[in-house]
Amino acid sequence: MPNDLQTLKQRYPGAETFKFGDCAALSATLLSLVRSGKKVATCGALRDYGNGEPMPVVGRRDIALEWDDTPALVIETVELVQCRFDAVSEAMALAEGEDDSLEGWREGHRRYFERNGGFAPDMQIVWERFSLVEDLR
Repeated sequence: MPNDLQTLKQRYPGAETFKFGDCAALSATLLSLVRSGKKVATCGALRDYGNGEPMPVVGRRDIALEWDDTPALVIETVELVQCRFDAVSEAMALAEGEDDSLEGWREGHRRYFERNGGFAPDMQIVWERFSLVEDLR
């Protein structure tokens, strides 16, 4: 079955597309973590959703792209939490699958947000738990 974007958008009406991370290497790592089942959550700065990035919606299925815009995965959002960066719990951080501790998550995400528009401990984030619907590999 072809997995070109147009066909996928027909199969998953209303799906938005997005990329994990901010560079090819990070994107590949995060996609691998989702495929392995270790990564079941992600987060973004609330400010980015006002700048063209589609806000996640519980129940919607979205298409994660490889860095080269090739469809990689389909996920379904199952939970959303809006909170301050410094209010993220250890359980939330560990669900992202990138670190083994809340402190590690905070450090890595602080650097990510600094690279992508700025960081403040009280910045609002949107944390999303998702389930893997389809691996398009």
